[in-house]
Amino acid sequence: MAATKRKRRGGLAVQAKKPKRNEKDAAPPTKRHTTAEEVEEEERDRIPGPVCKGKWKNKERILIFSSRGINFRTRHLMQDLRMLMPHSKADTKMDRKDKLFVINEVCEMKNCNKCIYFEAKKKQDLYMWLSNSPHGPSAKFLVQNIHTLAELKMTGNCLKGSRPLLSFDPAFDELPHYALLKELLIQIFSTPRYHPKSQPFVDHVFTFTILDNRIWFRNFQIIEEDAALVEIGPRFVLNLIKIFQGSFGGPTLYENPHYQSPNMHRRVIRSITAAKYREKQQVKDVQKLRKKEPKTLLPHDATADVFVTPAEEKPIEIQWVKPEPKVDLKARKKRIYKRQRKMKQRMDSGKK
Repeated sequence: MAATKRKRRGGLAVQAKKPKRNEKDAAPPTKRHTTAEEVEEEERDRIPGPVCKGKWKNKERILIFSSRGINFRTRHLMQDLRMLMPHSKADTKMDRKDKLFVINEVCEMKNCNKCIYFEAKKKQDLYMWLSNSPHGPSAKFLVQNIHTLAELKMTGNCLKGSRPLLSFDPAFDELPHYALLKELLIQIFSTPRYHPKSQPFVDHVFTFTILDNRIWFRNFQIIEEDAALVEIGPRFVLNLIKIFQGSFGGPTLYENPHYQSPNMHRRVIRSITAAKYREKQQVKDVQKLRKKEPKTLLPHDATADVFVTPAEEKPIEIQWVKPEPKVDLKARKKRIYKRQRKMKQRMDSGKK
């Protein structure tokens, strides 16, 4: 069926004009015979495209926010993590009265599938939740020994938005709960390849070390010359409390038997100081009782004076002449000064 074109004025249908073809276009395309040498020259002269033009497949997005009542150090740590993780998103502080299951809805609204939530209690204790939203698992940590970028002032530096290497302690592969935490940390802290906000460079490394049943986080710069490491910051220590099957709740998969709550730790410290005070008071009471007790008189030992030698008796001299009085030099100087002063006053009055 031929293509028709309808005019605005009048209802007549007119056949549309076909575009004219040139003789060159009408001719069949000629195949170019390329040799192996020409292909090598083309590849040699071809400029490779930028790395950032690859396809962004890993759509991991991290929501980093906190509850109300955090202090300045926690706020700076949160800002440092957002700066180091270009695939992160921010949100307003959550009210303490809201339940933690609400965070899953916030992640859904922000189009995030991972979450780092800082929970502050008593304005001195800080807890960190790492969660895979909305199905889980999730882990709760106590954050200790926080040192931010502004506080450390280290010599290391890295490009903003660059992708980090993740270095894990070999102990992460020995126990199953550490293996689960390793996979969760990889999915949260690794910057997706070809992310729009990331830079196609690898110039720093995140290290996760297990020591004293805690996870120690450090951030180092990789120096190109000799591959040495220089610390950048921030640094903090994660003390694992529990691992849950769901996101921010659910059945408990693992509970740390070595964990001691901050309240219990402060209670132990107070009890130690109280015990020291009580011990000092008991020593003072014992000393007072000893002073009040009557002194026990020991019987005289006859053999105690065996080796005692009597001292030589000095002859007694009787002094018949009265000793001369001691001269008081200060009083003598004072008298001389008064005499000179009076003489000077008389001479001044005579001149007048």
